[in-house]
Amino acid sequence: MHGSTVRNLLVRGMLAGLIAGLFAFTVAYVAGEPSVDASIAVEEAAAAKEAAAHPGHHEEEAELVSRDVQSTAGLATGVLVYGVALGGIASLAFCFLLGRTGRFSPRATAALTAGAAFVTVYLVPFLKYPATPPAVGNPDTIGKRTTLFFLMILLSVLLGVAATIAGRRLAPRLGNWNATLVALAGFVAAVVLACAFLPGNDDAVQAGFPAAVLWEFRMAALAVQVTLWAVFGVAFGYLAQRLLAPEPASDAQQAQVAAA
Repeated sequence: MHGSTVRNLLVRGMLAGLIAGLFAFTVAYVAGEPSVDASIAVEEAAAAKEAAAHPGHHEEEAELVSRDVQSTAGLATGVLVYGVALGGIASLAFCFLLGRTGRFSPRATAALTAGAAFVTVYLVPFLKYPATPPAVGNPDTIGKRTTLFFLMILLSVLLGVAATIAGRRLAPRLGNWNATLVALAGFVAAVVLACAFLPGNDDAVQAGFPAAVLWEFRMAALAVQVTLWAVFGVAFGYLAQRLLAPEPASDAQQAQVAAA
Protein backbone atom coordinates (compact mmCIF):
# COMPACT_ATOMS: atom_id res chain seq x y z
CA MET A 1 0.00 0.00 0.00
CA HIS A 2 1.41 3.35 -1.06
CA GLY A 3 2.28 6.01 1.47
CA SER A 4 -0.25 8.44 -0.02
CA THR A 5 -3.01 5.84 0.36
CA VAL A 6 -2.07 5.22 3.99
CA ARG A 7 -2.09 8.95 4.62
CA ASN A 8 -5.52 9.33 3.03
CA LEU A 9 -6.85 6.44 5.09
CA LEU A 10 -5.36 7.96 8.25
CA VAL A 11 -7.17 11.24 7.58
CA ARG A 12 -10.41 9.41 6.89
CA GLY A 13 -9.97 7.34 10.03
CA MET A 14 -9.56 10.46 12.14
CA LEU A 15 -12.61 12.00 10.48
CA ALA A 16 -14.64 8.84 11.14
CA GLY A 17 -13.37 8.92 14.74
CA LEU A 18 -14.60 12.49 15.07
CA ILE A 19 -18.04 11.53 13.76
CA ALA A 20 -18.14 8.54 16.11
CA GLY A 21 -17.05 10.79 18.97
CA LEU A 22 -20.05 13.06 18.39
CA PHE A 23 -22.44 10.13 18.68
CA ALA A 24 -20.56 8.75 21.70
CA PHE A 25 -20.70 12.15 23.42
CA THR A 26 -24.48 12.22 22.97
CA VAL A 27 -24.82 8.80 24.58
CA ALA A 28 -22.40 9.73 27.37
CA TYR A 29 -24.29 12.94 28.14
CA VAL A 30 -27.78 11.43 28.03
CA ALA A 31 -27.10 8.02 29.57
CA GLY A 32 -23.94 8.52 31.60
CA GLU A 33 -24.19 11.92 33.26
CA PRO A 34 -27.20 11.09 35.48
CA SER A 35 -25.29 8.25 37.13
CA VAL A 36 -22.23 10.50 37.53
CA ASP A 37 -24.38 13.14 39.22
CA ALA A 38 -25.87 10.47 41.50
CA SER A 39 -22.36 9.24 42.37
CA ILE A 40 -21.23 12.77 43.22
CA ALA A 41 -24.33 13.23 45.37
CA VAL A 42 -23.44 10.08 47.32
CA GLU A 43 -19.90 11.36 47.83
CA GLU A 44 -21.08 14.78 48.98
CA ALA A 45 -23.55 13.23 51.41
CA ALA A 46 -20.79 11.07 52.90
CA ALA A 47 -18.46 14.08 53.16
CA ALA A 48 -21.17 16.18 54.84
CA LYS A 49 -21.85 13.39 57.32
CA GLU A 50 -18.17 13.11 58.16
CA ALA A 51 -17.81 16.88 58.49
CA ALA A 52 -20.76 16.98 60.87
CA ALA A 53 -19.21 14.25 62.98
CA HIS A 54 -15.80 15.98 63.05
CA PRO A 55 -16.37 19.74 62.74
CA GLY A 56 -13.37 21.88 62.01
CA HIS A 57 -11.30 19.07 60.51
CA HIS A 58 -12.42 19.52 56.90
CA GLU A 59 -11.88 22.51 54.67
CA GLU A 60 -13.96 22.85 51.53
CA GLU A 61 -11.73 22.93 48.46
CA ALA A 62 -12.35 25.50 45.76
CA GLU A 63 -13.84 24.00 42.62
CA LEU A 64 -11.43 24.66 39.74
CA VAL A 65 -13.91 23.66 37.01
CA SER A 66 -17.65 23.81 37.55
CA ARG A 67 -19.76 20.68 37.21
CA ASP A 68 -21.69 22.24 34.29
CA VAL A 69 -18.47 22.74 32.33
CA GLN A 70 -17.26 19.24 33.17
CA SER A 71 -20.48 17.61 31.95
CA THR A 72 -20.67 19.60 28.68
CA ALA A 73 -17.55 21.17 27.21
CA GLY A 74 -15.14 19.01 29.21
CA LEU A 75 -16.95 15.78 28.35
CA ALA A 76 -17.25 16.73 24.68
CA THR A 77 -13.56 17.63 24.41
CA GLY A 78 -12.44 14.40 26.04
CA VAL A 79 -14.70 12.14 23.98
CA LEU A 80 -13.92 13.86 20.67
CA VAL A 81 -10.16 13.79 21.21
CA TYR A 82 -10.47 10.15 22.28
CA GLY A 83 -12.47 9.33 19.14
CA VAL A 84 -10.05 11.08 16.77
CA ALA A 85 -7.02 9.40 18.35
CA LEU A 86 -8.54 5.92 18.29
CA GLY A 87 -9.83 6.51 14.77
CA GLY A 88 -6.31 7.25 13.57
CA ILE A 89 -4.87 4.19 15.28
CA ALA A 90 -7.68 1.96 14.00
CA SER A 91 -7.14 3.21 10.44
CA LEU A 92 -3.48 2.14 10.63
CA ALA A 93 -4.59 -1.27 11.90
CA PHE A 94 -7.00 -1.38 8.94
CA CYS A 95 -4.10 -0.76 6.55
CA PHE A 96 -2.26 -3.73 8.05
CA LEU A 97 -5.27 -6.06 8.02
CA LEU A 98 -6.57 -5.22 4.54
CA GLY A 99 -5.94 -8.23 2.31
CA ARG A 100 -4.31 -10.24 5.10
CA THR A 101 -7.47 -11.62 6.72
CA GLY A 102 -9.17 -12.91 3.59
CA ARG A 103 -10.83 -11.48 0.52
CA PHE A 104 -12.93 -8.94 2.36
CA SER A 105 -13.95 -5.61 0.89
CA PRO A 106 -12.64 -2.42 2.49
CA ARG A 107 -16.05 -1.88 4.12
CA ALA A 108 -16.08 -5.40 5.60
CA THR A 109 -12.46 -5.06 6.74
CA ALA A 110 -13.33 -1.79 8.48
CA ALA A 111 -16.19 -3.48 10.31
CA LEU A 112 -13.92 -6.36 11.38
CA THR A 113 -11.25 -3.88 12.52
CA ALA A 114 -13.77 -1.89 14.58
CA GLY A 115 -15.20 -5.06 16.12
CA ALA A 116 -11.77 -6.46 16.99
CA ALA A 117 -10.69 -3.12 18.47
CA PHE A 118 -13.81 -2.92 20.62
CA VAL A 119 -13.30 -6.45 21.96
CA THR A 120 -9.57 -6.20 22.65
CA VAL A 121 -9.24 -2.56 23.72
CA TYR A 122 -12.39 -2.25 25.80
CA LEU A 123 -14.63 -5.29 26.28
CA VAL A 124 -12.02 -7.74 27.59
CA PRO A 125 -10.45 -5.21 30.03
CA PHE A 126 -13.98 -4.14 31.04
CA LEU A 127 -14.88 -7.71 32.01
CA LYS A 128 -11.90 -7.87 34.38
CA TYR A 129 -11.82 -4.26 35.56
CA PRO A 130 -15.27 -2.71 34.96
CA ALA A 131 -15.67 1.05 34.96
CA THR A 132 -16.54 2.84 38.19
CA PRO A 133 -17.97 6.33 38.77
CA PRO A 134 -15.64 9.10 39.93
CA ALA A 135 -14.75 9.36 43.62
CA VAL A 136 -16.05 5.87 44.39
CA GLY A 137 -12.89 3.84 44.94
CA ASN A 138 -10.01 4.28 47.33
CA PRO A 139 -7.95 7.27 46.06
CA ASP A 140 -4.76 5.78 47.49
CA THR A 141 -4.87 2.86 45.03
CA ILE A 142 -5.84 4.72 41.86
CA GLY A 143 -2.32 4.40 40.46
CA LYS A 144 -2.31 0.64 40.97
CA ARG A 145 -5.78 0.25 39.48
CA THR A 146 -4.85 2.33 36.43
CA THR A 147 -1.70 0.26 35.87
CA LEU A 148 -3.65 -2.99 36.06
CA PHE A 149 -6.25 -1.71 33.62
CA PHE A 150 -3.68 -0.70 31.00
CA LEU A 151 -1.82 -3.96 31.55
CA MET A 152 -5.05 -5.81 30.77
CA ILE A 153 -5.46 -3.76 27.58
CA LEU A 154 -1.91 -4.61 26.50
CA LEU A 155 -2.41 -8.32 27.18
CA SER A 156 -5.74 -8.33 25.35
CA VAL A 157 -4.30 -6.64 22.26
CA LEU A 158 -1.26 -8.95 22.19
CA LEU A 159 -3.47 -12.01 22.57
CA GLY A 160 -5.70 -10.74 19.77
CA VAL A 161 -2.72 -10.28 17.46
CA ALA A 162 -1.42 -13.75 18.37
CA ALA A 163 -4.84 -15.27 17.66
CA THR A 164 -4.96 -13.56 14.26
CA ILE A 165 -1.51 -14.86 13.32
CA ALA A 166 -2.38 -18.37 14.53
CA GLY A 167 -5.59 -18.35 12.51
CA ARG A 168 -3.75 -17.40 9.34
CA ARG A 169 -1.15 -20.14 9.80
CA LEU A 170 -3.78 -22.79 10.55
CA ALA A 171 -6.02 -21.84 7.63
CA PRO A 172 -4.15 -23.87 4.94
CA ARG A 173 -4.49 -27.06 7.00
CA LEU A 174 -7.86 -26.59 8.71
CA GLY A 175 -9.69 -24.25 6.37
CA ASN A 176 -10.66 -20.68 7.11
CA TRP A 177 -13.74 -21.47 9.21
CA ASN A 178 -12.12 -24.12 11.42
CA ALA A 179 -8.93 -22.07 11.80
CA THR A 180 -11.00 -19.08 12.92
CA LEU A 181 -12.83 -21.17 15.52
CA VAL A 182 -9.57 -22.63 16.87
CA ALA A 183 -7.92 -19.20 17.06
CA LEU A 184 -10.99 -17.73 18.78
CA ALA A 185 -11.10 -20.57 21.30
CA GLY A 186 -7.40 -20.05 22.05
CA PHE A 187 -7.97 -16.31 22.52
CA VAL A 188 -10.85 -16.91 24.95
CA ALA A 189 -8.83 -19.48 26.92
CA ALA A 190 -5.83 -17.15 27.16
CA VAL A 191 -8.05 -14.26 28.31
CA VAL A 192 -9.63 -16.44 31.00
CA LEU A 193 -6.19 -17.40 32.28
CA ALA A 194 -5.04 -13.78 32.28
CA CYS A 195 -8.15 -12.72 34.23
CA ALA A 196 -7.58 -15.53 36.72
CA PHE A 197 -3.95 -14.62 37.45
CA LEU A 198 -4.17 -10.83 37.44
CA PRO A 199 -5.16 -9.31 40.81
CA GLY A 200 -8.64 -7.88 41.22
CA ASN A 201 -9.77 -4.40 42.21
CA ASP A 202 -11.20 -5.17 45.62
CA ASP A 203 -11.14 -1.52 46.68
CA ALA A 204 -12.48 -0.07 43.42
CA VAL A 205 -15.92 0.47 44.98
CA GLN A 206 -16.50 1.60 48.53
CA ALA A 207 -18.75 -0.47 50.76
CA GLY A 208 -22.32 0.75 50.85
CA PHE A 209 -22.25 2.46 47.45
CA PRO A 210 -25.68 2.10 45.73
CA ALA A 211 -25.59 -0.91 43.42
CA ALA A 212 -28.18 0.60 41.07
CA VAL A 213 -26.04 3.69 40.44
CA LEU A 214 -22.97 1.53 39.83
CA TRP A 215 -24.87 -0.69 37.38
CA GLU A 216 -26.29 2.30 35.47
CA PHE A 217 -22.85 3.88 35.17
CA ARG A 218 -21.23 0.69 33.88
CA MET A 219 -23.99 0.07 31.34
CA ALA A 220 -23.69 3.67 30.17
CA ALA A 221 -19.92 3.33 29.82
CA LEU A 222 -20.40 0.15 27.79
CA ALA A 223 -23.03 1.85 25.60
CA VAL A 224 -20.65 4.73 24.88
CA GLN A 225 -17.97 2.34 23.64
CA VAL A 226 -20.43 0.28 21.58
CA THR A 227 -21.69 3.46 19.94
CA LEU A 228 -18.18 4.77 19.32
CA TRP A 229 -16.90 1.64 17.57
CA ALA A 230 -20.13 0.86 15.73
CA VAL A 231 -20.36 4.35 14.22
CA PHE A 232 -16.65 4.33 13.44
CA GLY A 233 -16.94 1.00 11.63
CA VAL A 234 -19.82 2.25 9.49
CA ALA A 235 -18.35 5.70 8.77
CA PHE A 236 -14.80 4.57 8.11
CA GLY A 237 -16.02 1.61 6.05
CA TYR A 238 -17.94 3.98 3.80
CA LEU A 239 -15.00 6.36 3.42
CA ALA A 240 -12.47 3.58 2.85
CA GLN A 241 -14.72 1.88 0.30
CA ARG A 242 -15.06 5.08 -1.69
CA LEU A 243 -11.30 5.60 -1.64
CA LEU A 244 -10.11 2.07 -2.40
CA ALA A 245 -12.98 0.59 -4.41
CA PRO A 246 -15.08 3.37 -5.91
CA GLU A 247 -18.27 2.31 -7.64
CA PRO A 248 -18.11 2.37 -11.44
CA ALA A 249 -19.98 5.13 -13.18
CA SER A 250 -23.51 4.28 -14.29
CA ASP A 251 -24.52 4.06 -17.95
CA ALA A 252 -26.26 7.43 -17.73
CA GLN A 253 -23.15 9.08 -16.29
CA GLN A 254 -20.96 7.51 -18.96
CA ALA A 255 -23.33 8.76 -21.63
CA GLN A 256 -23.18 12.29 -20.20
CA VAL A 257 -19.38 12.18 -20.17
CA ALA A 258 -19.33 10.90 -23.77
CA ALA A 259 -21.74 13.61 -24.86
CA ALA A 260 -19.66 16.31 -23.20
